[in-house]
Amino acid sequence: MDEINEQTENIKQIQEALSTPIGATTDFDEDELEVELEEHEEAELEEQLLQPVTTAHTTPLLKEQLLRPVTTANAGPLHVPAGKQPAPPAQCQNIAEEDEEDEEDELAALRADMAL
Repeated sequence: MDEINEQTENIKQIQEALSTPIGATTDFDEDELEVELEEHEEAELEEQLLQPVTTAHTTPLLKEQLLRPVTTANAGPLHVPAGKQPAPPAQCQNIAEEDEEDEEDELAALRADMAL
């Protein structure tokens, strides 16, 4: 009978030892880990947002390259995304004239307000 009690006691000790976490896992709190993860993600996102935007060109263009006329004779058709197509020159001129008229109207209104 003593032998059975001793075996039962050994089994209890083994089960207790197996169920008890060891090492670094005993100190972790799930809520603290979640908060730390959120803080890390926020800091990483902020760092990404503060980095300057990079352009497609990795090397600066020379003045000669900027002033050289663009030719498409051998380049094939030019594909421009629908939202990025430039306005026709006449339409650009009309927009510029409207903007100038709006600015003149605003300036006249400001002068009238300041005269009071």
